[in-house]
Amino acid sequence: MIDPQHIQWFPGHMAKTRRMMADNLKLVDLVVEITDARIPKSSRNPEIDRIVGSKPRLILLNKCDGADEKITKEWIAYYGRQGIAALATDCRSGKGLGQLVPAARAVLKEEMARRQARGMSARPIRMMIVGIPNVGKSSFINKMAGSKRAKVEDRPGVTCGKQWVGLDNGIELLDMPGVLWPKFDDPIVGEHLAFTGAIKDDILDIETLAMRFLQLMAQEYPQMLCQRFRLNLEELPQGDGEALLNLVGRKRGMLIPGGEVNTERAAITVLDEFRSGKMGRITLERPPVEKAPSQESTAPRED
Repeated sequence: MIDPQHIQWFPGHMAKTRRMMADNLKLVDLVVEITDARIPKSSRNPEIDRIVGSKPRLILLNKCDGADEKITKEWIAYYGRQGIAALATDCRSGKGLGQLVPAARAVLKEEMARRQARGMSARPIRMMIVGIPNVGKSSFINKMAGSKRAKVEDRPGVTCGKQWVGLDNGIELLDMPGVLWPKFDDPIVGEHLAFTGAIKDDILDIETLAMRFLQLMAQEYPQMLCQRFRLNLEELPQGDGEALLNLVGRKRGMLIPGGEVNTERAAITVLDEFRSGKMGRITLERPPVEKAPSQESTAPRED
């Protein structure tokens, strides 16, 4: 496991963003939290829960086209049981975004009824768009607005300030910069963020990161791993990330003089192919296991 001390990343603008979110919360009706469907838990900043409080919320499980569809449905059902509306989306293609406005109106149904009773029904619905870096907020804004309003790059930390974007359907979006948290109490969270590129690669050991990812793939998606890199299940070295990385590099012909594997090149390839979706639909986290109802009261009595 990667040392969590090596993946603390909390630049000054992150603290500024937290304050900005808290100060602007009163201006909006709804918070739309964009997460990465491949890592739904790790891509949700617990700081946002504290800042948003009881403000109505809608969760987007973005990049769903790169996530395991079955597990995405499990997450949507899980959030539903928590009383939180969630949608599967892909903001680059626009998949699922047509459900956003109806879902937002459903979440705000009571508030909108109160407005109508006061003669305020014409007021736009204002949504704050939040999420950690690299989950697709800028792609979301651009797709909803139908133009290149926000700068889109596949790296964290691009949006540096808040911006209002008005839509044609009576919706106003307040886009906030991405915000990570001061430290990762769970090192697995840091690893998963690093796998997807939410943390800059230049502060990490890329080879160690790829080794950890390959270990996880060998455990959770062995068939997919074998198919992508033309491996045999029998030759997968379970639990040995270094051996897996060397095996992948050798299969791809990434050799240096002397016949050794160029493990740095292999590591970059492994992570790039996961992040771009070339490996297939992969989700690294499942919803928490919820306690089943007590069987004492529901089991039939035996006479």
